Amino acid sequence: MGSSEPEQEAHVSQGTGGTPPTPPRTLAEALRTQGDDSLAALLRARPDLLSPVPNDLSQLATRAGTRASVVRALERLDRFTLQTAEALAVAPEPAPYDALRALLTGDEGDEQVEAALRVAVRTLRDQALIWGGDDRLRLVRTAREILAPSPTHPSPTGLGPTVAEATTGMSPGRLQEILTAAQLPSTHDPVSAVASLTALFTDRTRMAALLDTAPVEALSVLDRLVWGPPYGEVTSSPTPPVQWLRDRGLLLPASTRTVVLPREVALHLRAGRAHRVTEPVPPAVTPRAEYGAPVVDRTAAGQAFTALGTIEELAKDWNEGGPNVLRAGGLSVRDLKRTAAALDVTESVAAFWVELAYAAGLLAADGEPDERYAPTPAYDDWQELPDPEKWARLATAWLTATRTSGLVGSQDAKGRTLAALGPDLDRGPAPEVRQRVLALLATLPEGASPDPDSLLARLRWERPLRGTAQAGKSQDLRARLASWTLTEAEMLGLTGRGALSSQGRALLVPAPYAPDGNVTTATELSAAGLRAAQTLAPLLPEPLDHVLLQADLTAVAPGPLLRPLAELLSVAAEIESKGGATVYRFTPGSVRRALDAGQSASDLHSFLKAHSRTPVPQPLAYLIDDVARRHGHLRVGAASAYVRCDDEALLGEILADKRSQGLLLRRIAPSVLASQADPAALLEGLRSMGLAPAAESAEGDVLLTRALAHRAPARTAPKPVPEGPPAPDATLLGAAVRAIRAGDMAATVVHKTVSDPAGAGVSRPAPSGSGELPRTSAAETLATVQAAAMTGSALWIGYVNAEGAASQRVIAPVRVEGGFVTAYDHTADEVRTYPLHRITGVAELADDPA
Repeated sequence: MGSSEPEQEAHVSQGTGGTPPTPPRTLAEALRTQGDDSLAALLRARPDLLSPVPNDLSQLATRAGTRASVVRALERLDRFTLQTAEALAVAPEPAPYDALRALLTGDEGDEQVEAALRVAVRTLRDQALIWGGDDRLRLVRTAREILAPSPTHPSPTGLGPTVAEATTGMSPGRLQEILTAAQLPSTHDPVSAVASLTALFTDRTRMAALLDTAPVEALSVLDRLVWGPPYGEVTSSPTPPVQWLRDRGLLLPASTRTVVLPREVALHLRAGRAHRVTEPVPPAVTPRAEYGAPVVDRTAAGQAFTALGTIEELAKDWNEGGPNVLRAGGLSVRDLKRTAAALDVTESVAAFWVELAYAAGLLAADGEPDERYAPTPAYDDWQELPDPEKWARLATAWLTATRTSGLVGSQDAKGRTLAALGPDLDRGPAPEVRQRVLALLATLPEGASPDPDSLLARLRWERPLRGTAQAGKSQDLRARLASWTLTEAEMLGLTGRGALSSQGRALLVPAPYAPDGNVTTATELSAAGLRAAQTLAPLLPEPLDHVLLQADLTAVAPGPLLRPLAELLSVAAEIESKGGATVYRFTPGSVRRALDAGQSASDLHSFLKAHSRTPVPQPLAYLIDDVARRHGHLRVGAASAYVRCDDEALLGEILADKRSQGLLLRRIAPSVLASQADPAALLEGLRSMGLAPAAESAEGDVLLTRALAHRAPARTAPKPVPEGPPAPDATLLGAAVRAIRAGDMAATVVHKTVSDPAGAGVSRPAPSGSGELPRTSAAETLATVQAAAMTGSALWIGYVNAEGAASQRVIAPVRVEGGFVTAYDHTADEVRTYPLHRITGVAELADDPA
């Protein structure tokens, strides 16, 4: 599974007596020359190397060379750093720094490239993708295999194989024919023939002289191949220009019908450049339009207020039990359409609000046999918060969520439609992209909105491998995430008119999966949310305690209302329109709904009088009194169901009405009608006939029909699903570095052989990375440990824990008693107690590490 690269060889041999240290021969040796800060930076940039913590540096080097880890590291490189690695993959190995610079700058040179190259090389070295000094730069073998050109995997550079690679298997006679045609002296063996041809192609003067004799058509063929792909098809009888190139080795056979342009020839034609376009500087994000900062903040605050209202409206719509949960999880298409109609938005926007409420822990499945979605108890707590803090909860949940509502309605790899609240909407890069988009918006002047194309170009430069569009898709995932981020940030109120608002800037913190490896703790995120809430607070309108009643049975709320007033109006009136002011309309049905909920006519009169800045209009007072007078005149109970009324004439009218036929009514007493319908259906049927019945209990009391709030059990918000392991914090990094250092010392330290029969104490190096444990008898182990405890020396031990896992450790015994040894463990950097019967063997160290 690990790389075959010699990264597990012996430790670096240090020079003595003023002799300079031997250059590292493997990645493991190179890592041993680095300080703790460098190792911590490597583990921070590549957190997958910590799962689990490597035993020593040899294991760390092996793990850093595995294909999965290298691919993940390459995907996090920016375009120029990746171009540097690609250039190193086509350079001879090892490559001096000057050769790498020549591949990136070409013959003419480029100051920007030279300035950025140092940073790129340092980044690659810090991430253990290259190693060695500037005179011997080596790319990790797995990275070279991924980035180097091959017939099945073309290089992004467009270069082909070297002359040596392309002539593998070519007959010696054919090689001599090429040398003769190129006017080179014959050689005695294929190796020297290839070297002679390579020297010609890398000599600018002689190569220019050779190409000066080429036919114009032959140069045209080279022009078509020079920037790649370097392969071309030929017939059994090639044209004279192609034949001229083949004769001189400027085109070499790749198969019976294919020729390839050698790498050395292509580099000469490119003036030494590995890439057609080198991009050392990230493209700038340009503004598309500029507005005043106050305009942006007011617009964003308005959107933030709308967001709060939309979430509350969604919870109200699902208050008595929302839509059913699909068997595979999520909302059905029909339920999403119904929710969109209730919120008066499109289905894609409804999916966003539903997913946002779910990510914030405000909605969840109730877990009942007939499982439905419903608000959670956390929603009730959320409602009690001030509006700025409510918005901050939503914004921070969106910023860190991996669930991606933009995927709703699309299909997965198996052709299944992805549903809102379904199980397959998590995308690991989402939090990083959202945070990065907001950070890029923050680089623009205040009030400036970005040009989307320039923003996407910048994101593609920062992650070019992740910016490669997949087959059949017009845009890659990161580009779609960025587009959705711009739209969602506007709806949420982080941006206004496309520009980042003040509260959006206050919310910026290092992303949980940021490129630089910084970790956002819950405390930091909470503090950022508090800053954003404080910034937003002065921009939100204060809740009002009054409305304006009008003679046309409407009430106008000129702004947000206090919760008691808003809740009563939502029961006693219908919302007719929204916007800067909300218009409520009183109808007989809405007034009856308030009476059903326990309000009396006098309660409604006094409440409206107390909360209206205008007198209560006479038509509204008449409406309330008229509905109250008829309310409860009819009583409905359970028989299956019955209707009771003191007015026998009214019951007769109901029986005679054709609209009552579906209720299957029959008179069982002068003042009682029985029905086969259930009470709820009977109530609804009578109300549709224009009557105002009231439900009653078995004792004859009027039943209040307040809406019962259905709540899902208390559930935590869904955890983000990161892409790969999360970045480690400073505590974990420090402990990991100490453990790796100690384990490496245990694996590479020179120790004495206690079982030496002559007692000579012959020293030999520990079997680095082999996992071989020392073996001694119980008596020898006890005697050696007791002697070390008295002398204060350190020992190398083999230890098997209770689970049977074996490990090597370096300990300094302090006390031996009762079958246990208490010692300072250099590997764990702490004092531990070990049962003697679990120690497989001991050996004294030649040099005490303490």
